[in-house]
Amino acid sequence: MLKRTLFFSHPVYLSLKDNQLVCEYKDESELKKVVPIEDIGFVVIENQQVKISIPLINSLADNNVALVFCDKAAFPNVMIQPLNGNTTQGESYRHQLNATEPLKKSLWKQCIEAKIKNQAQLLSKLNLDGKMLLPLYNNVKSGDSDNREGIAAKLYWKELFGRRFVREREGEPPNNLLNYGYTILRAAVARSLIGSGLFPGFGIFHKSKYNAFPLADDIMEAYRPFIDEIVYAMFHEGLVELNKEAKSRLVRILYVDCDFKTMKRPLDISLTMTTASLSKCYSGKEKKIQFPLLK
Repeated sequence: MLKRTLFFSHPVYLSLKDNQLVCEYKDESELKKVVPIEDIGFVVIENQQVKISIPLINSLADNNVALVFCDKAAFPNVMIQPLNGNTTQGESYRHQLNATEPLKKSLWKQCIEAKIKNQAQLLSKLNLDGKMLLPLYNNVKSGDSDNREGIAAKLYWKELFGRRFVREREGEPPNNLLNYGYTILRAAVARSLIGSGLFPGFGIFHKSKYNAFPLADDIMEAYRPFIDEIVYAMFHEGLVELNKEAKSRLVRILYVDCDFKTMKRPLDISLTMTTASLSKCYSGKEKKIQFPLLK
C-alpha cells in the first residue's frame, strides 16, 4: 500500500490516540486532524516549534515510519530509525556481515550500471545527448574499478545543466534543490532497507565512520536521476529558491512512477522491491538487484 507523507511547517502538537496521529494547532482546536499510523510512510518536521509526544514517536518507529527532523535552516537533518524493523533482521544482518568482496563488487557494479543507464535515459528524454553514456554503462567493471561513475557524472552534469554547472553541495542553484531532493530520497531508501531487514550502516561501497547510512547511499545511486528530472523542470521554470513550493514538489518524488520489466510502481513501493531483492542477493537467493528504468 502506498504510504502518505506528512509535512509540518507550522507550530503544532503531535500526539497519539487510538493508533492514530493527532495534529492539534495552538489556539485553533477546530483544525485538529487525525491520520491512521498505518497509512503513514514519512513524517517531515520542519518547524522548530513542533511538539511531538514520546508515545507517537514509538508508534511511528513500530510501524517503520521515517521520522525526519529539519534543522534551523529547514533542511532535513535527523532521521529516527527503529531498532527492530523486520522480524528476520538478525539473519539478514549476518548475511550482510558475511558478504564476500566479490559479491560486494558485483552489487556495486549493478548499482553503477543502473545509475548511468538512468542518467542516459533522462538525457534522451529531455532531447539531450544520452547516447554518449552508452559506452560507459555497457562497460562497467567489477567494483567499478576504473570509475565509470565519475566519468559519466562529468559528462552528465554538463549536458543536463550546461558547461558552467558544477555539482557540489555548497554550489550555485540548482545544487540546493538537488541536495534537498537527495536527502528525502536517502531517508526513503533507509526506511525501505530497514523494512527489508537490512542495516543501513553496513555499506557496499560507501564507507565512512561519520556516515550512519552508507548502504542507503549505495542503493539510492540508481534513483538519483528521478530527482534530477524534477529539479531540471523546476530550474527551467525559474524555481531556484528552496521555498515551500519547491520542497512540496521534491517530496512528491515518492509518488513518481517507476518502470520495471513487467510492471510499474510508485517510487516508494519501487524502493521496497529494490531493497527486498538486495536482501535476497546477500542471502544467495538471487544474483541481481531489481532497479527501475527511468522512462
